[in-house]
Amino acid sequence: MAAASTRRVIFDTDLGTDVDDALALAVLLGSPEVDLLGCTTVYGDTPLRARLAKRLARLAGRALTVLPGSAGTLTGRDVRWAGHEGRLFPDLAEEAVDEGDAVAYLVDRVTGAPGEVDVVAVGPLTNLARAITASPAFARDVRHLWIMGGRFDGPAPEHNLACDPEAAAVVFDSGAPITVTGLEITTAVRMTAADVSAIATAGPLGQALAAEIEQWWRVRNEQWNHPHDPIAALTLLTPDLFTFSREGRVVVGENGATAFEPGPHGRTRLTTSALTDQVIQEITHRITSTHHQDPGGSPR
Repeated sequence: MAAASTRRVIFDTDLGTDVDDALALAVLLGSPEVDLLGCTTVYGDTPLRARLAKRLARLAGRALTVLPGSAGTLTGRDVRWAGHEGRLFPDLAEEAVDEGDAVAYLVDRVTGAPGEVDVVAVGPLTNLARAITASPAFARDVRHLWIMGGRFDGPAPEHNLACDPEAAAVVFDSGAPITVTGLEITTAVRMTAADVSAIATAGPLGQALAAEIEQWWRVRNEQWNHPHDPIAALTLLTPDLFTFSREGRVVVGENGATAFEPGPHGRTRLTTSALTDQVIQEITHRITSTHHQDPGGSPR
């Protein structure tokens, strides 16, 4: 049985496009207090995303349950696909993913252990919206949703919520307890060449991550990136590095733009500040720690 301090976590992700999803997975794998129950993928070629998540976990010496989830959006909006996803692993088709329905997996895990399972969601919120729609108990029983999404310092929409704003509205209106970290927080943190050099020392996983980061830099024609998604994971793991608003309600517009309305009518809080230097150090530390963990384990 897991220790009382262990956090039971499901990771919901559009891993494979922006490298930050892969970094968030590595942070969770490198966190001894996390019992990573499984991973569900969302948006676009979700089997490819699932195979990539499975490969990265295997490079860390870990067996991880990974289920492909919703490929499309709630209302059939066009899916944006960059084209470089999985390109660094030409044998990725050989990576087997787990059988089953990702939405049913989310519902079964959360409702089967009320108040015990956290979900870290760092992509479009389609899987979560479908889980909430499939089972009203999901929003009641989830311990907490930790979301990377939105922007709360201006009218511009953020990618994750803009991809499926209808799904985002379902999630934020569900009554589930939520912490959401927006772009105004994550863009204050940069990962640079020194951080990539440190990550590359973390065995096969670190080397793969370094290559993925450098590929993302080439795609963007930049020599740095914002680690959006691992920052959202750290709001769960190291909340002392952040400050948060009081609870309220997030309103999602048709284009995915977000606004926060404080008050007793909602159960969502915003991440309002971060200790940026310590955040990047914590990300790097947890990823490099992955290399030193026992490589055992079995799928859950």
